[in-house]
Amino acid sequence: MKRVSAAICGLLFSANVFAVAQHYVRQDGGHVQHLKVNKVGNEIRVGVDVDFEPVGSVDEGKRPCSHELDGHAEQVAENELVLKKQVESEARYCELKIHLKGDAAMIEQSKDCDYFLGTYCKFASEGKPLILVK
Repeated sequence: MKRVSAAICGLLFSANVFAVAQHYVRQDGGHVQHLKVNKVGNEIRVGVDVDFEPVGSVDEGKRPCSHELDGHAEQVAENELVLKKQVESEARYCELKIHLKGDAAMIEQSKDCDYFLGTYCKFASEGKPLILVK
């Protein structure tokens, strides 16, 4: 019984068991972007979603949209993650480069992400930071 208890305690306090989840949010006019970064041991999973709702005369004629992209991300630098997802039934990949700096995150998207998004939605933060939710 003591061995089982010791093994369970060892697992609970193991560095590989601890999970960290960070949420970042940005609202710009009718766009709302959300980034979730989950780290469990050495595994990183990223989820990005964007919602667009036309606001006022600036967005007149535009249609609302909502898209998600998630999967395993690769850490390519100390503060940079890359999420790469294949467009369904295409040879194209949507690649998101996520730069984490303090309480902010910036997202860049590849041109092929347009195949996921269509017209008005965008995963890219366009140089404006998503702020960490505390």
